[in-house]
Amino acid sequence: MASSTTKSQQYRALGLSTFSFTLCFAVWTIFSIIGLKIAEDLDLSNTQLGLLMATPILTGSISRLFLGIWTDRYGGRWVFGVLMLTTSACVYLLTLATTYPMLLVGALGVGLAGGSFIVGVAYTSAWFDAKQQGTALGIFGAGNVGAAVTNFGAPFLLVAFGWEDTARIYAMVLASMGVFFVLFAKDDPLTAARRGGDQQSFLEQMAPLRELRVWRFALYYFFVFGAFVALALWLPHFLMGVYGLDIKTAGIIAALYTIPASLFRILGGWMSDRFGARRVMYWTFIASVICTFLLSYPPTDYVVQGIDGDIRFSIAMSLPVFVALIFVLGFFMSLGKAAVYKHVPVYYPEHVGAVGGVVGMIGGLGGFALPLAFGVLNDLTGIWQSCFMLMFGIVAAALMWMHYAVRSAEREEWAADQEQTDLPELASPQLFYPLNRKLPSRKS
Repeated sequence: MASSTTKSQQYRALGLSTFSFTLCFAVWTIFSIIGLKIAEDLDLSNTQLGLLMATPILTGSISRLFLGIWTDRYGGRWVFGVLMLTTSACVYLLTLATTYPMLLVGALGVGLAGGSFIVGVAYTSAWFDAKQQGTALGIFGAGNVGAAVTNFGAPFLLVAFGWEDTARIYAMVLASMGVFFVLFAKDDPLTAARRGGDQQSFLEQMAPLRELRVWRFALYYFFVFGAFVALALWLPHFLMGVYGLDIKTAGIIAALYTIPASLFRILGGWMSDRFGARRVMYWTFIASVICTFLLSYPPTDYVVQGIDGDIRFSIAMSLPVFVALIFVLGFFMSLGKAAVYKHVPVYYPEHVGAVGGVVGMIGGLGGFALPLAFGVLNDLTGIWQSCFMLMFGIVAAALMWMHYAVRSAEREEWAADQEQTDLPELASPQLFYPLNRKLPSRKS
């Protein structure tokens, strides 16, 4: 179906969806900046601040499931446009909150912005053939740079106007884009084709979720995306607490993490098309294990009992080394985000919204759970680096499960004396969904 579209139609759809997702992502992470001022005004603890930052991520995660289903059913044009208008109203209403519980309720509405991801994935992938989808979705996913827009620009708005007017500015910009999208975006080819046929039932749309591979993809995304969102929210607070930076400097440095973690997703999509998502995921997880291990080490004073007395020395990570490591971590996580979503339209072309919605929901739940866990760990352990200790455990577990899946698939392929795909799965008689779907062999 996508082969019948013109290049100009593809570029139009990709450009509009990417820009819209960028604005939505900027709104979704707004509490990484205005939350610091709110915490100061209300004297919030680390746990309370972590919950405030994480609450929009919860809504954005859960909403991805039904938004994905609605996009499969009604098309991305109207779902995307209405979503932006609804979210902008919620952002504006947030400014009327005067207590912490009211802010949490308002944050639930702000979180709808995060659901825009699966709407854009389903809308964008429908315009491109399978061999181009990795690159196209990588470009679309670069809209994660919206977190950098907030980390870089919101501090200046916050200082100049206060957090309430900053939120109002965000609301007006997002509402304008919602209207623009409805007026100028076009229905995708799959939506146009569905209008002439029968609609799938809810159970038919959700059928692929019985397969374990969907949930394994979700675990990958829990780290590469969920941890990205968590760090985008947490880094300004971390930098101010560990290195004593002011909010503007902390926001700029946090942007050095979020920019590569967003823009290099384009490269990740191209590499997944070119080299296979298996290799990209291996590179991502191995590099992330190394980076999170190094970042986990807290400043430590040592006393060695020497021959002539005690020998004292300290180990602490300097700010330049920390910035370099999070830049590297962001780079590889961006590759991984693209590689995970390369899987979805390849294996489930008729269920991109449902499957992608579940994968995105679990990844987004990582963005909800991790900032809250970071705050709790800070309060319980008193160690700032505990956030990276937790991330190290998650990525190590994901790497081990993925490697088990790879080796299981390879044993089955060796037994059959053929290689069926470069995206290995758990050993199963049913390697692909649906049963009669065939993929071309591809040596890796």
